[in-house]
Amino acid sequence: MQPDSGSTTGLDTNVAGALCYILGFVSGIVFLLVEKEDREVRFHAYQSVGTFLGFFVISVAAGIVPILGPLVSMLIAPVSVIVWIVLLWKTIQGDRVELPVVGEWASSQARLP
Repeated sequence: MQPDSGSTTGLDTNVAGALCYILGFVSGIVFLLVEKEDREVRFHAYQSVGTFLGFFVISVAAGIVPILGPLVSMLIAPVSVIVWIVLLWKTIQGDRVELPVVGEWASSQARLP
């Protein structure tokens, strides 16, 4: 597999983008630290951090609220897994899924048009 020009990871853009999601916000942070050139990979890294850190914070905050909190947590878990699978699948296929709010933020951070 030939790496894209400008990538500092040495990986194909689709593979590096998908790997940004593989461990949620942790892998997103790793790719933000490693990838300096490929804006598409940086987009996926920012989107991964924003999305999965957001899910994590909401889940932890919901755990503090009695009665309603566990219900919210039970809803967040399957939604986050579905979002994770869709983002992985579409990214490895070469499609860019821009999530509402987080995707716009990720695009601006990665300086995508």
